[in-house]
Amino acid sequence: MLGVRHYKGIAIDLFHGDITEFVCDGMVNAANEALAGGGGVDGAIHQAGGPIILEECRQIGSCATGSAVKTSAGNLPAKAVIHTVGPVWRGGQENEPKLLESCYYNSLKLGHELGFRHLAFPSISTGIYSFPVQQAAELTFQAMRSFIDEFSDKTTIKRITMVLFSRDDHNCYQDQMFQEFSEEEA
Repeated sequence: MLGVRHYKGIAIDLFHGDITEFVCDGMVNAANEALAGGGGVDGAIHQAGGPIILEECRQIGSCATGSAVKTSAGNLPAKAVIHTVGPVWRGGQENEPKLLESCYYNSLKLGHELGFRHLAFPSISTGIYSFPVQQAAELTFQAMRSFIDEFSDKTTIKRITMVLFSRDDHNCYQDQMFQEFSEEEA
């Protein structure tokens, strides 16, 4: 099926649209280290989810780049929000690729620990943090493959969706997904 790949029993797919309207168990937020809300996906999730998310973020305090923490989802169509902090692009010389992979891997691991079946991700760090979209797409699917290779036989996660707001990002991620996961790997 166009836009879907299966790898070791887990569906990986793409959706072009607004993540705040996407129904899933765990909605991943591209947060800042202070968990204070902001612009882009982060601001949209905080606005649509309501003040409870910010209140819970304040109780948590902060999140290191590459790490992930959970709050409730407030008014969002999810069970919880997993906040992860992506790296600011500084030319790739300050460990940004590894940190970005860690965002996806650690969010998946947290979703697994929470017993979720379906996680939805935005394109982390490619907005105001300026991470190149093509490289981000490559790292995203590499991190997914690493997680699935390690946890496929014991995780409750059965579906991972990239929810991409722009058509250009969607096309870039689709091309990369088709390269990383062939139809034959089911």
